[in-house]
Amino acid sequence: MDKLELAVRTFCRWLEANHPGITTFADVTRDHCLGWIGHIAEAPTEKTGKPLGVMSRIQRISGLSQFFRDTALWQYPDVPGHTLIGAGDAPKFPLKVPRFIPDDELDQLMPAIDAIACPFQRAALLVARWSGARRTEIQRLPMDCLDRYPDGTARLRLSGRKTYKERVVPLHADAATALQQAIYLRRNAPERPFTDERTGEEIRYLFMSHGKLLSTFYLFETAIQDACKAAGLVRPGGRAGTGRGTVSAHRFRHTVGTQLAERGAKLHTIMKVLGHTSVSMALVYAQISDQEVLRDYKAVLGPGAAIAGPAADELRNGSLPDTAVDWLTTNFFKTELELGRCLRLPAEGPCECDLYLTCAKFVTTPEYAPRLRARREVEQTLALDAAQRGWEREVERHRCTSDRIDKLLADLGQPAHPEEEAENTSP
Repeated sequence: MDKLELAVRTFCRWLEANHPGITTFADVTRDHCLGWIGHIAEAPTEKTGKPLGVMSRIQRISGLSQFFRDTALWQYPDVPGHTLIGAGDAPKFPLKVPRFIPDDELDQLMPAIDAIACPFQRAALLVARWSGARRTEIQRLPMDCLDRYPDGTARLRLSGRKTYKERVVPLHADAATALQQAIYLRRNAPERPFTDERTGEEIRYLFMSHGKLLSTFYLFETAIQDACKAAGLVRPGGRAGTGRGTVSAHRFRHTVGTQLAERGAKLHTIMKVLGHTSVSMALVYAQISDQEVLRDYKAVLGPGAAIAGPAADELRNGSLPDTAVDWLTTNFFKTELELGRCLRLPAEGPCECDLYLTCAKFVTTPEYAPRLRARREVEQTLALDAAQRGWEREVERHRCTSDRIDKLLADLGQPAHPEEEAENTSP
């Protein structure tokens, strides 16, 4: 109600200043509303001296739209009787980019975290840095949260406080060592176990002191502020010219998601590690790397790119419209196949091709050459096996696929055999 009242009040003040002849809402038109929308986008505010931000303008426009919609529904007198503006008249929501920690700041911050005296604060921050877990999930880690995969890699069990779903994630050796030290210090703790309110299970929590859970403020906020000040990552101001640190513990979660996306992790992997329940949450991380987008663009859509496949001529000739190229550029993370990429546009519907190597929308680049060679070896092995069994049609099928891959490698200027590649790259 406060936001609705604010929107109507600011609109009335603008009407009074610019259209003093209007005395009833029934005389208000859509042009009046659009004029007010343009005004709040440019006029400075009394508090900041700057125009309203995008979110504030969206709230104002939404409030005024709701006012006209409700008064029409309630059949109030002296109102337009219909909605004059809608969601399409408001500015677009800004795309939220996760605030990951840049590499140079990480290089400064991590030694300061390693130097934290309290083993529980140090363990909590290192687990946050390398697991991407939520702070409440780390706060409620059980004593038996740490074990190992068969290959010896540390494995962390998280309870999933927000999603109510337990998950297991790999853990960096530094975080595992710090966590193991905290577990060792708490091995003979006298505190009684707590009863989990969701499952009824008796749990002995790791981060406890004097019968109480250590607060997230102590484990994370206090520790990360001290580390930031030790590393010199502070904002100006405050006492003695030193303000608050520029890094929060939650940004470690964004950093893990960003690094996974930039290094080619699948969306399912990002969802699994961060505990996301929907793909849309993980897609935020898949869209943030400008360098990755640039690399993909140059690999396939850039001038002079080495490409092969049925769609290669269409790209080289520039016959695709700009809108199609824009869509392909921004959706590359969704079009990657085993051995290349699919350039099928949304208007063409889903792809029905199983043998995508011959699909008219398939294209591949030199970076897929190792996969192409591996697939070629598989097809030749299968053809040999089928020949020994007397399956002539299977032999033909696998040999045709092998021949297609040979042609793709030839178009890319890549050798068909790994040893040939080694000879070409040797000094």
